[in-house]
Amino acid sequence: MSESEKDVILAIDQGTTGSKALLLDSDLAVLAEASREFPQHFPEPGQVEHDLDEIFQSVRDSVTAALGTAGIEASSIAAVGITNQRETTAIWRAEDGRPIHRAIVWQDRRTAAKCRELKEAGHEGLFREKTGLVLDPYFSGTKIAWLLEEIEGARSAAEAGELRFGTIDTYLCWRLSGGASHVTDISNASRTLLMDLESRDWNEALLDILGVPAALLPGIRDNDSVFAHTSGLDFLPDGVPVAALIGDQQSALFGQTCFAAGEAKCTYGTGGFLMLNTGENIIRSENGLLSTAAWRTGGKTTYALEGSAFIAGAIVQWLRDGLGLIADSSEVEEMARSVEDSGGVVFVPALAGLGAPHWDPDARGMVAGLTRGSTAAHIARAALEGIAFQINDILTAMREDLLRDEADPGDSIIELKVDGGASNNDLLMQFQADLLGCEAVRPAITSTTALGAAMQAGLTVGIFDSTHQLRETWREDRRFSPAMDAAEVAENTARWEAAVRQARTS
Repeated sequence: MSESEKDVILAIDQGTTGSKALLLDSDLAVLAEASREFPQHFPEPGQVEHDLDEIFQSVRDSVTAALGTAGIEASSIAAVGITNQRETTAIWRAEDGRPIHRAIVWQDRRTAAKCRELKEAGHEGLFREKTGLVLDPYFSGTKIAWLLEEIEGARSAAEAGELRFGTIDTYLCWRLSGGASHVTDISNASRTLLMDLESRDWNEALLDILGVPAALLPGIRDNDSVFAHTSGLDFLPDGVPVAALIGDQQSALFGQTCFAAGEAKCTYGTGGFLMLNTGENIIRSENGLLSTAAWRTGGKTTYALEGSAFIAGAIVQWLRDGLGLIADSSEVEEMARSVEDSGGVVFVPALAGLGAPHWDPDARGMVAGLTRGSTAAHIARAALEGIAFQINDILTAMREDLLRDEADPGDSIIELKVDGGASNNDLLMQFQADLLGCEAVRPAITSTTALGAAMQAGLTVGIFDSTHQLRETWREDRRFSPAMDAAEVAENTARWEAAVRQARTS
């Protein structure tokens, strides 16, 4: 098969609970998709880990299944695009790829004390200025420090250049290339607490504070790079270009064709992630949001404002697995619709602390407002509403930052593109639009994290000519318009804010 006949793009979406493979043609039509879950490991309360071999096996199995479903030969793949859970942290041996420890997941809170120590030492301002991030266990930097401190021999091996650090994009690139490529992209690097947003390189002062040897770190490449070529695999041929690496939320922004400053999306996955394109301008938040790199193509960097809720769709999994209220996640909307409202029940889904704009790792999940009349349906509805309330808190903070910033891309957000598994829940999306006071717009393809990686890969290898061409491929599924009156919104919001105050002090 000649190079010109290769027109299939393989998008790998490596997420927190599973890996998905999408095969798309040159018109971005989905030819096949397959997903494989992998185990979550919880060694202690507040700790979440992944086994890197289990992650790679889930990728291999999902790719193999997608190819089999479509009846497509792997030799027809023109490029691979990878999008990934971002801050999850792995360190492995350069010689043989063996991890020194399980990967520490972005949800993990074990470094909360380290973050407090850094704040008390007066380092928070420098980290905020250089990285656009806050000192929180969410990010990779303190996870790396923990591994180097706690694993015997790790520090000396890292200093000797014998170890490799990576977020999951880097690890997959390493495995797919047979250990030839130790690289990352600007979007993932910007989530480590180690990359300077302006220079787009590792910051020596931050490395020194956290005690991270530079020899441990991958090279940072622009998003329109070929990051690696496949080698030595039993499910893909040698020489297929890995033509996109991009963090999942930035990939969703790209997949939603939010290419212009002022365009925003929210992904409802395990967590909830609201991101606004700010163009080439770095907006420094004064309301608990993050300034982050979105992507860098054509020699130009696009930045974004972001707010993250640690628990979104995961709360539905908890209703299923933890409480046994539902047998399958798909049942939650029907149960929630069986009651007119939450009956005054408020569910704060702070099962892993609270993210933006609160940044409280010690907050705990809580259900408030229970009465003798409360039912499982009221709790289910309150859980869905809790997801929407968290996103509303983030958008409120984002609007305040935009009004303050002189170079803002607009003082209002007139619509929010939504995606991810929970965006298929019509009840949740309507309540979200009601709270936000703007339209929530769902695309025809809600797997936009994978779609964004496919778009990036296709641009890199020349399957697509421009972002303008990609924008023309985007299709809307449904638009949710605000329908709740202002007084009811205010009443609901006040009840939520009171519950959050309790969750942060309990």
